[in-house]
Amino acid sequence: MAGSLELGPISRALMRNKLGVVLIALQMAFTMTVIVNAVDIIHDRTLKVNSPTGMDEANIFSIRSFGFDSSINAQVLIDEDLDMMRQLPGVADVSRVNAVPASGSGSSSGYAIEPGRRELTVSAAQYSVDEHALNTMGLTLLAGRNFTAEDVRHRDASEPRIADQIIVSLALAEEMFPGEALEAVGRTIYSADDKPLRIIGIVEKLQSPWPNATDWIVERSLMIPDVVIETNSLYLVRTLPGQRDALMTEVEERLAAAGHDRILMNNKSVDQMRTELYRLDTAMARVLYIVIATLIFITALGIIGLAVFSINKRRKQIGTRRALGATRGGILRYLLLENFLISAAGVLLGAMLTIGFNIFLVRSFDIPRLDWYYVPLAMLVLLLLGQLAAMGPALTAVRVPPARAITSSH
Repeated sequence: MAGSLELGPISRALMRNKLGVVLIALQMAFTMTVIVNAVDIIHDRTLKVNSPTGMDEANIFSIRSFGFDSSINAQVLIDEDLDMMRQLPGVADVSRVNAVPASGSGSSSGYAIEPGRRELTVSAAQYSVDEHALNTMGLTLLAGRNFTAEDVRHRDASEPRIADQIIVSLALAEEMFPGEALEAVGRTIYSADDKPLRIIGIVEKLQSPWPNATDWIVERSLMIPDVVIETNSLYLVRTLPGQRDALMTEVEERLAAAGHDRILMNNKSVDQMRTELYRLDTAMARVLYIVIATLIFITALGIIGLAVFSINKRRKQIGTRRALGATRGGILRYLLLENFLISAAGVLLGAMLTIGFNIFLVRSFDIPRLDWYYVPLAMLVLLLLGQLAAMGPALTAVRVPPARAITSSH
């Protein structure tokens, strides 16, 4: 009841300082719009940065060997390299692949459950591997089996691919056979050129090489036992726990010592690949954190400044009310209610701007929509921030003795 009786005087007081009230309300609305969408972007980027590839990431690295001597027997070179690396103490397994998850470089293609049905095509990343890839990556096989040496097809780069068996990720199986993903073993899908590919296994997770791609392709991947015989090789090495860094150096030294006129490059752990791939995302998150902190600080200063200005302007009025019997609690409630009304107007406008700006971001930059709880939570936080910011000046005002306030020049 007391609060409702105070609304009239508060409204009249606010109308006497329209510019200050409008500026603070707009500042809160702007702050809310930017902060909520920034937090949403940070959350989205954090999920991507921390999303698992499906591999035993902590113990895996890759190294590329590029041979430039045309007289080298490529198959012999590959076999020698693989045998040497697999015999090193601490090496769990080695595979020759065409791409690595989270590396940012790879290949993809379209697949359908019926030949010639382009409208049913599903895009997926494609890993050309040997029979050691699944173990080297440390993938979890949910159904079916791994490739055998007999499944792997070796060919020259000029020859067409003849492999006809594949292992798919659970996400790809679910997309192609909704509700029957784990029963997809034994079923056939068709490549872009309508060649049949029989699914022999399903792994729990295998990310594409492009985690920053749109969600519809990140988790859709398949492995095909197709090995192109050439001197340009990408080796994936899995080590025993704790031995990765030492073996990265040793493997490079051993490959270099083997000669064969080649260049070794891109000796990187999966951790290094992820750091490089997500560098911009990490930097963006840090910048947005700074923006959020700065806006909160500026908004708090604005609220404090308006409260101090308003209180100083009405110091004599406050003293008179105290002299006429108003309690400290009553004066404090009055000042905080006044600030609450300004903050409420700001966050209500901010809620509308936040939703509108998020719709723009979703349509323009393909970011996820805000979860429903972001806006009410932000409104609550900013209302509390407004009350806390005004609390100091309000407490200072009610502590001034009535006689001193009345005789003040303010």
